[in-house]
Amino acid sequence: MDEELAGHPPAESFTRRGFVATSLGVGIALTTGPAMAQVTIRTDDAGLTAGDVAIPSPAGPIPAYRAMPDKGGVFPTILVVEEISGLQDYLKDVCRRLGKLGYFAVAPELFARQGGLAHAASQQQAMQMLGATADAAVMADLDAAAAWARASGKSDPARLGVTGFCLGGRVAWLYAEHNPALKAAVVWYGRVVGTTDELHPANPIDRVADIRCPVLGLFGGQDPSITAQSLERMKQAATAAGKKVEIVTYPDAGHAFHSDYRTSYQKKAAEDGWRRMQAWFKENGV
Repeated sequence: MDEELAGHPPAESFTRRGFVATSLGVGIALTTGPAMAQVTIRTDDAGLTAGDVAIPSPAGPIPAYRAMPDKGGVFPTILVVEEISGLQDYLKDVCRRLGKLGYFAVAPELFARQGGLAHAASQQQAMQMLGATADAAVMADLDAAAAWARASGKSDPARLGVTGFCLGGRVAWLYAEHNPALKAAVVWYGRVVGTTDELHPANPIDRVADIRCPVLGLFGGQDPSITAQSLERMKQAATAAGKKVEIVTYPDAGHAFHSDYRTSYQKKAAEDGWRRMQAWFKENGV
């Protein structure tokens, strides 16, 4: 068992795919808590074109949310990848925040064919959706989202970035290893190691040589689900492969420190990470 799963043993009845789904979603139970209305950030859509959309793909339409300035020409584009709660208010608000910064932000529901994480009745059902969705399908759906944005005439394909949270952070790592058109990626507490199966054949550290763009990783030092050792391994592997990867760890923050609707929210780390994300995208051509 890899070190990131220590302390999180599977039940004897787990299938291997169920175990992998748990490894993909480690940190979920640790961060799920009552919403804190006095903290939750609400961004309005004034000055934006924002709302739910459907993205065509070879496997069928994908529900998504997009936000962009309602005036102007083509915009740099950010693919926003969901955490375990799926395409819900928090992720949509992140898109609006990016829209206010002048981005075309689009968040596809990457697990819609399994019912959608936002509609999962339980954590167990969410884990089943993760386990049943191939990484290759997730990459294809992100490609479809980028193509849809480009076809809108409002997205600049030469300025494409990706960011993701928790399981979406892992996806953002993988997408940075998949799409040569990416200019930059920002990973929020996304795992770099873990268990694999036929639908999830590799972890980000396994394909570090394939990283196509600069990657910024933002992590909590108090996150028991992502070890400092695994992040150090990733840094060393990236350096050896000649890749531009920067890892920032906030010593007092835990997992999901950007999720302002959860008790895990850490304002100082979240705001600093948001500033670093903007600077990273600007520095690297998004």
